[in-house]
Amino acid sequence: MRPRIVPSARGDVVAGVTVALVLVPQALAYATIAGLDPVYGLYAAVAAPIAGALVGSSPYLQTGPVAVTSLLTFGALEPLARPETLRFAALAAVLAVLVGMVRVLLGLLGGGPIAYLMSQPVVVSFTTAAALLIIGTQVPALLGMQGDSANPLVGAVRALADPAAWSWTDLVVGLVAMTLMLGSRRVWSLFPGALLAVVLAVVWSRATGYDGRTVGAVDLSYSTPQGVSATDLATLLVPALVIAIVGFAEPASIARRYAAADRQPWNPNLEFVGQGLANLASGAAGGFPVGGSFSRTSLNRLSGARTRWSGGITGLVVLAILPFVSVLSALPLAVLAGLVIGAVASLVDVRTPLLYWRWSKPQFSVGVLTAVATMALAPRVERGVLVGVAAALAVHLWREMGVHLPAFVEDATLHLRPTGVLYFGSAPALERSISRLIAEHPSVDRVVLHLDRIGRLDLTGALMLRDILADAESAGRTFEIRGARAHAAGLLVRLLGPEARICGDDVA
Repeated sequence: MRPRIVPSARGDVVAGVTVALVLVPQALAYATIAGLDPVYGLYAAVAAPIAGALVGSSPYLQTGPVAVTSLLTFGALEPLARPETLRFAALAAVLAVLVGMVRVLLGLLGGGPIAYLMSQPVVVSFTTAAALLIIGTQVPALLGMQGDSANPLVGAVRALADPAAWSWTDLVVGLVAMTLMLGSRRVWSLFPGALLAVVLAVVWSRATGYDGRTVGAVDLSYSTPQGVSATDLATLLVPALVIAIVGFAEPASIARRYAAADRQPWNPNLEFVGQGLANLASGAAGGFPVGGSFSRTSLNRLSGARTRWSGGITGLVVLAILPFVSVLSALPLAVLAGLVIGAVASLVDVRTPLLYWRWSKPQFSVGVLTAVATMALAPRVERGVLVGVAAALAVHLWREMGVHLPAFVEDATLHLRPTGVLYFGSAPALERSISRLIAEHPSVDRVVLHLDRIGRLDLTGALMLRDILADAESAGRTFEIRGARAHAAGLLVRLLGPEARICGDDVA
């Protein structure tokens, strides 16, 4: 009697093979975004899914080369080495290891909630700007030209402005590949249109003797990263931290969405560790930083995956394909450009930022600043993220600086009930308001400050209250604090002493 294959195993195998057929052309294409020869994408495509399957919280998450992380990688390495050189590849592998170490450390230390720290306007705007930059990097290749500018958008504009230099053959084959990939999705979501485009392009290239720009000889030989100095490592630390956190936003979003749909728990700390191991493996294999892919994860779930081992199957299938990748030497780069543009076009989100304008103009401004900074600072796109995060924090602090202070007098007692957050940013304004109200009511002999509507009190705010209390008592008035929450009450007691009039129960 033949042994039965359990449904979960069958689903994982089918899903793993299906995703692998999509991953191979994507890995080749995304390696070019990172400034590497396409073969390095295959290294990452083998090691990352297998290592990512060992640890993780989501049963569907597919890890490997992704577009935005590839662009971040290029931005981090471009100032240090010339793209498509052995030194550039060595730095990419080291960067992947550093990203992996950061993610594993964050996961083990319980840093999973960091995935929620970036505001939606920052994430959406950065992703859209990054997608536009990625498209810009591919426009020259789509036209059969060599990019001649560090900023992808500038290079794209220059290429588009010089139609005499276009290769119409490259443009046609690139657009056909893009159309085949996108059109196949509409016919059948599981159809590997990108792989079919690659196969047909290779056959066409060899049959016609195509003499344009191609992938070229594929060398699968492996060499350990060399020539990386301590200065290089120090320079890569900040980009590694940015990639580790920013690059986690996409897999975190995917995993949370499907966990909610399946009514299953999701552990960001465990996912951080899994994504870290995937990057460590990619770096050790000579690849580059990787992340969770939205499109491949969706395909994995749709194809019947039940456990995270489907990712391991994907990596093994790509490994089995490696001995035959030499046939890709004839693949036109214009085809990869078309596939990249088709893949990342869906990341361009204009509608959501326009909604931010209706919902919150300050947040809309944060999004615009993030997008503009990302595109203007290219290829150092990680700096655009830092600008966006700083702007979001500035807007938050600015909004929290205002503390509403209603007041009323009852039986010679002035009651003050501030609403908001009492911290270093809002303390000076609140101090002026309290002093003004006390001065406007010289007949009161008692002041009661109700803190039940204060969400948070920091040391600067507590010191301000100490000064107000001292001024009131020096003027012969009794000063009481009521409704302080446990943390605030404890801080005030330590600062003012147990004899101070502080009450946790707010009784007017």
